[in-house]
Amino acid sequence: MAADTGRPLWTPSPERVQQTNMYAFMQYVNKRHGFAFSSYDELYEWSVTEIADFWQAVWDHMGIIASADPTQIVDDPGRMPGAEWCAGARLNFAENLLRYRDDRPALVFKGEAMEVPRVLTYAEVYAEVSRVAQALKQAGVQEGDRVAGFMPNMPETVIAMLAATSLGAIWSSCSPDFGIKGVLDRFQRIEPKVLFTANGYSYGGKTFDSLEKVAGIFDQLSSQPLVVVVPYTEQRADLGGLAGKAVHYEDFVALCAAQEIEFVQLPFSHPVYIMYSSGTTGLPKCIVQSAGGILLNQMKELKLHADLKREDNLFYFTTCGWMMWNWMVCSLSLGATVTLYDGSPFHPGPEGLWKLADAVGISIFGTSAKYLAALEKAGYRPREDCRLERLKAVLSTGSPLSIESFEYVYRDIKTELCLSSISGGTDLNGCFAGGNPMGPVYRGELQARGLGMKVKAYDENGKPVLNRKGELVCEAAFPSMPIYFWADPEGESYHNAYFSEYPGVWRHGDYIEINDHGGVTIYGRSDATLNPGGVRIGTAEIYRQVESFTEVLDSLVIGQEWQDDVRVILFLKMADGFELTEELAGRIRTTIRANCTPRHVPARIVAVRDIPYTISGKKVELAVRNVVHGLPVKNRDALANPQSLDLYADLAALQE
Repeated sequence: MAADTGRPLWTPSPERVQQTNMYAFMQYVNKRHGFAFSSYDELYEWSVTEIADFWQAVWDHMGIIASADPTQIVDDPGRMPGAEWCAGARLNFAENLLRYRDDRPALVFKGEAMEVPRVLTYAEVYAEVSRVAQALKQAGVQEGDRVAGFMPNMPETVIAMLAATSLGAIWSSCSPDFGIKGVLDRFQRIEPKVLFTANGYSYGGKTFDSLEKVAGIFDQLSSQPLVVVVPYTEQRADLGGLAGKAVHYEDFVALCAAQEIEFVQLPFSHPVYIMYSSGTTGLPKCIVQSAGGILLNQMKELKLHADLKREDNLFYFTTCGWMMWNWMVCSLSLGATVTLYDGSPFHPGPEGLWKLADAVGISIFGTSAKYLAALEKAGYRPREDCRLERLKAVLSTGSPLSIESFEYVYRDIKTELCLSSISGGTDLNGCFAGGNPMGPVYRGELQARGLGMKVKAYDENGKPVLNRKGELVCEAAFPSMPIYFWADPEGESYHNAYFSEYPGVWRHGDYIEINDHGGVTIYGRSDATLNPGGVRIGTAEIYRQVESFTEVLDSLVIGQEWQDDVRVILFLKMADGFELTEELAGRIRTTIRANCTPRHVPARIVAVRDIPYTISGKKVELAVRNVVHGLPVKNRDALANPQSLDLYADLAALQE
């Protein structure tokens, strides 16, 4: 069922529109090129038609710091892969994020077990990056080396990344809740020279040791990196099995006094990050991204689409293993305050993050669709418990945001804010569609396709369609495209990941619909769509109906091959105190039939104790489908709760 495009849930006032960064950029483009654009649609169409002019305007408007400007923005945006961006430019990623060096707050950090948040100013961050960069250089780190983080979401993680990239090293990270095999699947392949780890972390009121796990990781890493242990749950932990292989953070930087940082100037396309796909169907892809491409695209998204200003405080609930961490940290390039949180979002209760928002003045609150749905299920209403005076926007990603969650935000959080459901991917470290602070918010919709992103929906014949479901594709190159995959010298894996279906066109793997006013509805991953009777159905359509039942805590839907067709199977995790009965199953089927179509109605509804998720919070429909069909799941370490997959094997209800 498509989003409700009738009356908007929220529309910005003319005064608010004219105060946005997007409006200011539109006026900048008008003056620069002699246009008279007055709407986002006009600006968007120009941005995907005159691609070089658009990205040149972004470069100039953002004030990219470079020792040499580009001689050409892009050689051929129609060539994918292979378009060359910003030839001749030389810059440093960290220098752009450290352009502010004053006493305004840069990082605010609240660990789950901390009573009072810790605050670091821009001057303090710069000084600490200087010390760590010197220590890394003394440890032999140079241009192109890999520096890895097995770290909680804390200031030292940001500092280590900035120090590494100031030297031209490549940063890669994953969160400390990964298992040893999951870490090795990533770090063994990239061979880090230095590995930063905290001694432990807290989650849900419990403290976990990281050093024993890191000792096991170190023993299997061929690169034998220097391990730097950051104090967190203890001030100076016993190194145990890492003795002789690791150094305490304070000892690592002890001889380094803060001084001016010598930012190594590098080509636009120099690698800055190695990111990883979830890896639930095999080894994770090691996605290499360029310093200039990530900087340019993320600054565009943060300043224009998120309307981030210097006086803002941006928060995103994320770990260091999810691309939203990288996206969030780029906010430093605009001089805003970044609030970091490490721990459970529901500790000590559902109010935790909202009390933090009040305490530190968060103005842009980023989270996942799963969190907002869980918050509503818990019956928590932030507007009744918190002031939220500075809150101007809520961002949601990770999975499609249901219509009910849209309504919940405006009813129970705050009426006067911009709710931006955003969607993109680790692959581009950014968004294909997301917020438009100049535009209205409709239930169930992403407000707009991103500037400079030539996004279309393709039908079964590979033709663009409006007001119909189709494959999300991007028809033109964009700066933050991966430059290559690690250990993929011929580019075969890279090509197969995005370009095998439509030559020269990026196929992203989402099932979407673009409507007449430019809004985007996402129906789930296209490889997880259901095909009963040969008709494609997005899983999000069913989730939306099921989430309205208070008896259901969570759900997952797959297609099961059955008698020369595919039938829909719905798994339910019941809320406390409820059981799956025939009466409830009947009501669920009736609701799905009434609000979707008869083809959406599950052939089987099965209660399970848990729903599997990746560590970054995404449901793993494909892994469950494999288990149900007796196929292997190649990489369970990518899951937050891998044992849950065993619940789906040999279910009697699926043999009937």
